Amino acid sequence: MKTRISSQSATPELRQWIVEQARAGHAPEAVLRSMTDAGWQEDVAIATLEETLKTHLAEQALQDALPAPSPVPEPRLEQAPSAVMALDREVQVLMNLRDPRVVVFGGFLSHDECDALVALAQPRLARSETVDNDTGGSEVNEARTSQGMFFMRGEGELISRIEARIAALLDWPLENGEGVQVLHYRPGAEYKPHYDYFDPAQPGTPTILKRGGQRVGTLVMYLNTPERGGGTTFPDVNLEVAPIKGNAVFFSYERAHPSTRSLHGGAPVLAGEKWVATKWLRQARFD
Repeated sequence: MKTRISSQSATPELRQWIVEQARAGHAPEAVLRSMTDAGWQEDVAIATLEETLKTHLAEQALQDALPAPSPVPEPRLEQAPSAVMALDREVQVLMNLRDPRVVVFGGFLSHDECDALVALAQPRLARSETVDNDTGGSEVNEARTSQGMFFMRGEGELISRIEARIAALLDWPLENGEGVQVLHYRPGAEYKPHYDYFDPAQPGTPTILKRGGQRVGTLVMYLNTPERGGGTTFPDVNLEVAPIKGNAVFFSYERAHPSTRSLHGGAPVLAGEKWVATKWLRQARFD
């Protein structure tokens, strides 16, 4: 049988109405009857109904499979300011991306603060490790070719000041933050794309989550400007943030799932060196 070409086309409003009928529990046959009674040609109505319900069911299945969303840190940018006060320092808003949630801040740290962090961290550097999701411990990972160290939360006046500034800027409790980590990348060093949240499917994750719950946000602070390379990349949206001394990039992830598009990495340093400080933020108090 030849398919009749119709001038009727499904509108977004019609598709939304079909979804609402399905959510209300109406059978597809009843929805089809209502459409034909309203003047829709039967072949167009059937095709639209099948396509709309198929898409709706797929989206519902994906939503049901996702972990529950969590509150996340969020800078107060409702009025689209060009600068905000972060406790003791005015910080510029250089970029504000909604999905994924990425904000680039200018001048979050002074150059003197950057130099002081590097000086404090340098004697304590060791090969960087990542969290081992199988055990909940840490391990050296070939995806991360840097040196690093952790400051304890509140370790000294400089760290305390920076942590208080972060808490004010991101409107998140200070006690929900991990200790500041400082990383040093030499030429060729990189951190391949990864997620900062802890994978719920891994056996070691329940152990990790006992201290503060999931990670829900990250602030990367640039302590120097490499000659070339070393940007922070977000592959899902083809975004690369330049590593400029004193600036910082913030991103959050409301659920432990790739749907947040929070995949990110540290691009290889092509010339010079790169120093960064990272602050991870948890759902609850991190002790």
